[in-house]
Amino acid sequence: MFITTVNPRFGDVDGLGHINNTVLAIWFELARNPLFRIFNPTLDISFERWPLIMAHTEYDFVGELFLPYEVEIRTFISHIGTKSFTIYHEAWQQGRLCVIGKAIVVHYDFTKRQSTPLPADKKLLLTEHLLKPAKG
Repeated sequence: MFITTVNPRFGDVDGLGHINNTVLAIWFELARNPLFRIFNPTLDISFERWPLIMAHTEYDFVGELFLPYEVEIRTFISHIGTKSFTIYHEAWQQGRLCVIGKAIVVHYDFTKRQSTPLPADKKLLLTEHLLKPAKG
């Protein structure tokens, strides 16, 4: 698991007085950087060196977030496939789970414009961050 702490800004607040739903996409993207470093340690985003492409994102808002309280983004891997993996995010504020998100990321060759298998060494590193099933 990776943890990223975000301090909401005044501009993140919407007319209803809570953090706008569009902000979570940006915060969750920020929280994916440690995982992206597994594939590209310097985060060099040139197409020749960047091996990942986003295929899908989704968000479930289960509580409201407010200014000025810090938000803790917890990032896990929930699934590892042959050519893709799924990132699972949780946004917590003051001990409450407020947002759950998922992102499917595909290992991709931009020159050939096609997906490629995840390298075995990268899969092994991803397994270190697998979400553990809840005991019950």
